[in-house]
Amino acid sequence: MAAEHRAESAKDLRFDLRIVASWIEPGSRVLDLGCAGGLLLRHLRDTKGVLGLGIEHDEDEVVSCIAQGLSVIHGDINTELPGFPDNAFDYVVVSQTLQQAYDPTILIQQMLRVGRWGIVSFPNFCCLQIRLQMAFSGHVPVTPELPYQWYNTPNIRVLSLDDFWAYSRAVPFAIRRSLAVNPSGEGKARAVRFWPNLLASYGIFMITGV
Repeated sequence: MAAEHRAESAKDLRFDLRIVASWIEPGSRVLDLGCAGGLLLRHLRDTKGVLGLGIEHDEDEVVSCIAQGLSVIHGDINTELPGFPDNAFDYVVVSQTLQQAYDPTILIQQMLRVGRWGIVSFPNFCCLQIRLQMAFSGHVPVTPELPYQWYNTPNIRVLSLDDFWAYSRAVPFAIRRSLAVNPSGEGKARAVRFWPNLLASYGIFMITGV
């Protein structure tokens, strides 16, 4: 029964969260910023014995997390993070949320203050599909990775993989591991090694302070 539960937990994970989970060491302390319904935290708890905590602003999602026995704070990541002590976690995860942050630099700095490692994932706004859609339609692109109209998107900024590399030098922080991917169905992803800024739709980065 436990094995079936672990398999079901992995099956539910979004493709990028599967990669994030694979980068996290068993028994670690993990803070998931914008944890939504807690799928990553539940998976890490059930398969790696992780001591996890989430922060989520959506009250219904928080209730869902608590019903699963997860520890989650109902609040805003920007206001909650400063209250944590230095080095309270091994990993701090921001999955597909960075582009929604009002001040990403402060968010990154706070992540690396409270955690040894940060893991960040985001859609690549400069992938080929988006470039072509903008060129031929003349409209702001709507894709599976960016599925919103300009007037209802939660994303207040857009960035590419190359932008993030340049950003790491400006802040600064160190990128210790990175993977450019395209979803390939059934919660899986295909790594993109050749021209990732053009051909990959998502980037996942492990970062640390310098």
